[in-house]
Amino acid sequence: MARFRLIVLALAVAALGLIGSPAAAAVTPVVATGYAHTCTIPADGSLWCWGGNYTGALGDGTTTHRTTPGRVGAATDWVSIDAGFLHNCAVRAGGTLWCWGNNFRGQLGDGTTTTRTAPVQVGTATNWATVSAGDSHTCGVRTDGSLWCWGFNRLGQLGAGAYTETAPVRVGTATNWAKVTTGFAHTCAIRTDGTLWCWGDSTTGQLGLGILNYRAAPEQVGTLTTWNSITAGYAFTCGTRTDGTLWCWGENGYGQLGQTGSFQTTPVRVGDAGTWTRVTGNDNSACGSRTDGSLWCWGNNMEAQLADGTTTNRYAPTRVGTATDWTGDFAIGYHGCGLRTGGALWCWGNNANGQLGDGTTTRRPAPQTVTLPI
Repeated sequence: MARFRLIVLALAVAALGLIGSPAAAAVTPVVATGYAHTCTIPADGSLWCWGGNYTGALGDGTTTHRTTPGRVGAATDWVSIDAGFLHNCAVRAGGTLWCWGNNFRGQLGDGTTTTRTAPVQVGTATNWATVSAGDSHTCGVRTDGSLWCWGFNRLGQLGAGAYTETAPVRVGTATNWAKVTTGFAHTCAIRTDGTLWCWGDSTTGQLGLGILNYRAAPEQVGTLTTWNSITAGYAFTCGTRTDGTLWCWGENGYGQLGQTGSFQTTPVRVGDAGTWTRVTGNDNSACGSRTDGSLWCWGNNMEAQLADGTTTNRYAPTRVGTATDWTGDFAIGYHGCGLRTGGALWCWGNNANGQLGDGTTTRRPAPQTVTLPI
């Protein structure tokens, strides 16, 4: 869900240059947060997960919850990962794609609806660049610029195919897709020309097309060619442009659009800052980073997931502490996690299933460090 870790296609392709020599260079650390679990890939390319394990989302072959990080297998060539509601998908340096966890709607892409407690490879393709896991569907971009989706398709969120697809289905014929993000029942993607396209459910305007309906195939959002990051929450969407501005649209019951008022069916600018670098959202919360290394969050805060020391919903971006080294990846849902300069991982918010990795189930209203046993 967007708990999607947006990775520019060019960077992903560069990462795939590790083929044949996974240890030749360190990977860029990433983090992903699902409904009640967390996964991360540190610089050594290993994979770690912890928290709720109801459907095998921790990938350790069990359904046992963990309050501290546990390693997934022994591989050291993981490159990127994204967490859906109860499943995960990740790309390895050889360009292969692996998924695990809940598979009731075919969201693992392995041709079945069998839940998997350990990573299983999605097909045989070796040119996956990046992936986004939503609630019950998943999409990924390959290094040839093609876009593929699978899983539940009741509202057209796959952009192609039947009601349910248990294996990847290609979306159109375009070969210039760069980034994709998946929400509860909608999907948005950016092409290499900077255009933005969305499809699926838009009953609260989350496609940004000015409609309260749905679309079963990608449609362009406006005519601008300056979109550079995009994230899909439960029923809202936010994106940044190359001029550093931040825009959101869709449902706004918790302030997830970064402003007061009702839902919006087309992109609306958030504040007047022109220094936003990227944004990520999930469920009904969102966070964004600025060029000065600061981190800001807004929307639903019932589990202290905005890390401002309260449980008050925020209708405008609220700064997370005073740190200026939030230069790495970050993710948000009912709990949040972010990487600061040097790869240090911090988590906060809901911890009922140990998803903060601190050995407890105590909710944390401010960022706490997470230590990996490596």
